[in-house]
Amino acid sequence: MTNRKHLLAGIILLTILTTACEQSKQATSTVRPPTKEEVTKTIPQNTQPELAQVTEGTRQTYQWYCTQCHGIKGKGDGINAKFLTVPPRNHTKAQYLETRTDEQLFQAIKFGGLSVGRAPCMPAWGETLDDDIIQSLVQYIRELCQCEAL
Repeated sequence: MTNRKHLLAGIILLTILTTACEQSKQATSTVRPPTKEEVTKTIPQNTQPELAQVTEGTRQTYQWYCTQCHGIKGKGDGINAKFLTVPPRNHTKAQYLETRTDEQLFQAIKFGGLSVGRAPCMPAWGETLDDDIIQSLVQYIRELCQCEAL
C-alpha cells in the first residue's frame, strides 16, 4: 500500500512540476502529506534556524515532497526527473552543496528555483511548508551530502 501511495504522490507532483516546466499531465489522489505536528513533534521549540534537527518527520516530508524529483536517496534520480527540462539537484554531491549557504538552500525550498537563479521546475514550498520544516529539510540535505554550509 505504501508503494501505491508513493506512486500516487509522484504522479501528483509530476503534474505540478511538469506544468511549471511547460508540460502537463493530470492526476488525483486521496493520500495526504505529513501534518506539521507529525513533522515537528520532536523538533525543540526554541531551536535556532541553523540548528534545526532532522527528525523522522523531516525524512517523511522529504519522501513526500522531494523524492519524486530528487530521488529516494537524494541522487536527483526520482521518477519525475526524466520529464524535467533541468535535471533535479543531486543532494548527495557535496561538491556543489558546499558552495551554498543554508540560507540559500532555505530560499530555494521556500521560494522556488527561480528565486535563487536556478531552475523554474523547482517549486516554491513556502505556502505548503513552514519555516521550521524547511530548516529541518536544509539540515537533512546537509546529511545527505555529508557536507557543511559555505
